[in-house]
Amino acid sequence: MALKMFQAQIKLLRFLFLLIVIYGEVEHVYGVWPMPQQITQSTERYLLNPRVFALSYANDSMAQSGCSVLDVAFKRYFKLIFPDFAHGTGGPGFTNIWSEPEPFTLVVSVRTGGCEGYPDEGSNESYNLTVSARQAALRAESVWGALRGLESFSQLVYQDDSSAYFVNKTEIEDYPRFQFRGLLLDTSRHYLPVNSILSTLDAMAYSKFNVFHWHIVDDPSFPYQSSTYPDLSNKGAFHPMTHIYTQSDVRRVIAHARLRGIRVLPEFDSPGHTLSWGKGQPDFLTPCYKGDVPSGSFGPLNPTLSSSYQFMSDLFKEVTSVFHDSHVHLGGDEVDFTCWKSNPKVQAFMAKMGFGSDYTKLESYYMENILNITAALNKISIVWQDVFDYHEHIPKDTVLEIWRGTPAEIRAELGRITLAGHRVLLSAPWYLNHISYGQDWRNAYTVQPQNFSGTEQQKELVIGGEVCMWGEYVDATNLVSRLWPRACAAAERLWSNEKKTSSVERAFPRLKDFRCTLVRRGIQAEPLFFGHCKHEYSGL
Repeated sequence: MALKMFQAQIKLLRFLFLLIVIYGEVEHVYGVWPMPQQITQSTERYLLNPRVFALSYANDSMAQSGCSVLDVAFKRYFKLIFPDFAHGTGGPGFTNIWSEPEPFTLVVSVRTGGCEGYPDEGSNESYNLTVSARQAALRAESVWGALRGLESFSQLVYQDDSSAYFVNKTEIEDYPRFQFRGLLLDTSRHYLPVNSILSTLDAMAYSKFNVFHWHIVDDPSFPYQSSTYPDLSNKGAFHPMTHIYTQSDVRRVIAHARLRGIRVLPEFDSPGHTLSWGKGQPDFLTPCYKGDVPSGSFGPLNPTLSSSYQFMSDLFKEVTSVFHDSHVHLGGDEVDFTCWKSNPKVQAFMAKMGFGSDYTKLESYYMENILNITAALNKISIVWQDVFDYHEHIPKDTVLEIWRGTPAEIRAELGRITLAGHRVLLSAPWYLNHISYGQDWRNAYTVQPQNFSGTEQQKELVIGGEVCMWGEYVDATNLVSRLWPRACAAAERLWSNEKKTSSVERAFPRLKDFRCTLVRRGIQAEPLFFGHCKHEYSGL
């Protein structure tokens, strides 16, 4: 009799414990960064046990087992959803007293295939996610949308103080506001190891960025190892063996990005920013003169020589075969005309072409030739705004990127470029290499990309933007802390509904929580203000 009473008491204690575990903290509803377009959550929550949790394909899904993107994503997100379990530190604390855990399945359905392809500008990233008892249903148009939905689900899962995992009843309907949500890394001014780039791609996926803009070469160094012109890196890189990106390295970056739904956009900036190119390519740069004699220094590439265009054509044939994206960035910014003006052969060419003393016409001549080269390779060009400012005749499909100006000047430039019918990217407000004391993420968060005078048709030509991390004072030692979570502010601005995310004060606690998520995932994002993360020193 006493034994039966004892067993009954044990059962009652177990029942009460489970009630506390399941219904304790019901007021805490967990969010997603960036904010979904529509999200409805309940305080009703479900206990998750990693031992009986599964990710699977729906019967009606066009993607099934063998889909490279999602098969790998299922494994990756299981580890992100259950970090303790994945890292071998044990399962949730309730497993010893709950002998029969409830199974839970996340079922994924994709309407179109495309498992082996690459994301592009037309990729559909929309998804719907429904979380209910014992099951979550994720429906997406494409595998790229499914990836975004998996990320959102992973952020919905949380742990209580007993380390048990939970997810709240949730309905999400989501899609990105802008199709282009980029992040630029400069790997010329300081070489960034491949692992640093891969880690950045991981963090980009957590924030739903979808374009890695690889500013791979510039004046200081030429780390891209060209198979067509190997001397470019042999003589132009900081070191020809240790500070280069081999063809294998590039393929590794592209493959890593693809599995996270991220495009890789290469930039080979010219005619300026090319000093490192000249070390491995003779007669490429313009010799500068002092009076009637060469000064021994060099300026931008020489746009008067046919050999310059043959070289650029050969290089871009290689580049466009290595990088799979439909777009290529041609640069075209900050061309210093001083050297061109000093060179007598360039002066003679100017006279022959009828350019007078207007060297913007010489740059225009060069850029038009380069744009024709990339068009012949079936690539759409992206250029910095300087090209538009100096030239009237550029192909209509050329994308312009605004990188400079005061807020008023940026609005005026947006109006001019869209009135001319060009698509626009905005990066000027998101130069995160500029830092200041305090919460400067707030400045990035309050940017309004379509706030300029123009028609609705003009505003639709603003296809997105990107954060830029230029490398004068950034290498692998401080890249992560400078980028994150500051870049997350721009990520939400580019993904989410602007009206629903207009309050910096309401964003702060959400971003603070998301920063802790990044830290737990191994991204050493800097703190927003005082406080702590529950798992902030894990793995450090």
